Amino acid sequence: MTAAPPTSPPTTREPGTLAGNALGLTSVLFCIVTGAAPLTAMLFNVPVATLGGGYASPAAFLVATVALTIFSVGYIAMSRRVTSAGGFYTFVTLGLGRVAGVGAGLLIALCYIVFAAAVLGVLGYFAATTVASLTGLTLPAWVYMVLALALMSLFALFHIELTAKVLGVLLVGEVLVLGVLAVGVLAVGGAEGFSLAPLNPVAIFDNPAAVGVFGGGAAGIALFAAFWSWVGFEMAPNYAEETRDPHRIAKTATYGSVIGLGLFYILVSYVFVTGWGLTGSAEAVARQFDGEFASAFYPLTDRYVGPWATTLMEILIVTGSFACAQAFYNTGARYLFSLAREGVLPAVLARTSHTHSPVPAAMAVTGIVAAYCLAFTIADPSTDAALLVLGTWSPLLGVLGILAVQALVCVAIIRYFRTTARDAFGWWSTLVAPVLGGLAMVGACVLLIVNRGDLSGAGDALYIQVLPWVVLAVFVAGAGVALALRTRRPDVYARLGHYEVKA
Repeated sequence: MTAAPPTSPPTTREPGTLAGNALGLTSVLFCIVTGAAPLTAMLFNVPVATLGGGYASPAAFLVATVALTIFSVGYIAMSRRVTSAGGFYTFVTLGLGRVAGVGAGLLIALCYIVFAAAVLGVLGYFAATTVASLTGLTLPAWVYMVLALALMSLFALFHIELTAKVLGVLLVGEVLVLGVLAVGVLAVGGAEGFSLAPLNPVAIFDNPAAVGVFGGGAAGIALFAAFWSWVGFEMAPNYAEETRDPHRIAKTATYGSVIGLGLFYILVSYVFVTGWGLTGSAEAVARQFDGEFASAFYPLTDRYVGPWATTLMEILIVTGSFACAQAFYNTGARYLFSLAREGVLPAVLARTSHTHSPVPAAMAVTGIVAAYCLAFTIADPSTDAALLVLGTWSPLLGVLGILAVQALVCVAIIRYFRTTARDAFGWWSTLVAPVLGGLAMVGACVLLIVNRGDLSGAGDALYIQVLPWVVLAVFVAGAGVALALRTRRPDVYARLGHYEVKA
């Protein structure tokens, strides 16, 4: 690992610039929270968390909330000193050096692009089942995936503010329908009344409901589902160059999204468990996986609110998945843009349109996502495979990669504030919190790797077997690019990770 680069002035040599002063706090929150996609996260991840932890799935979300809040302490301290669309790439470069930074940058860019493809598969599944349920028209999931990707690409041509407004409208609808379900369940006390057992973290590791219904439980599965639900919360620094007050907004948006989503996820998962009952929640998930209904949430809305709420939820899961995929798509494009602007990727990807949108980078994301989804579709074109293969296997790669980079970011934060920014060093925010956050990320990585066979339902599949090695290979490839630049283009290498927009 190379030493941290010496401080040098920001460079403005990029072929294009992003739209400055375009986004306020609300818009950034919309971009971040729609990336986490509350409705999609709950309908997809709560059943998975219940598969691993039984009725203790709310406790898994509680653990993830605490871990990610602690991680955010150091992350925010760093974001207040560094303003760049490079996000994790810039942070790792400034803390651990250019070689590690470029490795992390390529890996995190891949993760977000894979996330966009994964959610596109989820969208295709729910769009196909929803349209078939409401109209009787049966079309394969890939048709809806093509339409959604085309629309995402179209949005990329416009000013980022338009995208933020669209994402905001869709987000409000998601929150409202889940809120209505929560009121309905809590008003009558659910199936068996209220219990504190679902909030006990110990129950994640030894849950009688999971054992009784599934024949066993796995804490790694429950925690994976919880951590996956927050993917995207760290996007605030990626929009820094396009915000009106980047330092203040990054802090407020990050804390707001982590803690706000955490409380909301805990509530909704608790409502799910309470609505079905402690053992009933695991049984409902088993029935969903057997194909009895598209989502174990739908019978709850039928019972506690009414069929109209179920219909609304069926529609909003499609629009919510689109919003989520769009947010990942946008962030992936900004990572490619940032890497190209510094000479790591082809310069054409650093160009911007007249709206200051990174259009070439976005079109590159479109091409990669299309090719990735096409490979899965050719292997299995069924609608179920869009959810259970493309939408389930891909997040394992993305989450493992992002957790690994987050652990690396924690180390980078400590070193940055012990060397370059000693004046801002704080024992809690830049030492203890990053250590605890880093340990939590490493632990989550280990649990994911160990349980990846159970999480995918296809432990013998080549994709699942090589998954950890793919993450390592991409990081090593990025490090190799940095070493090549150091030898062949030392002027470019010297400026890596140093683009910054002053507030």
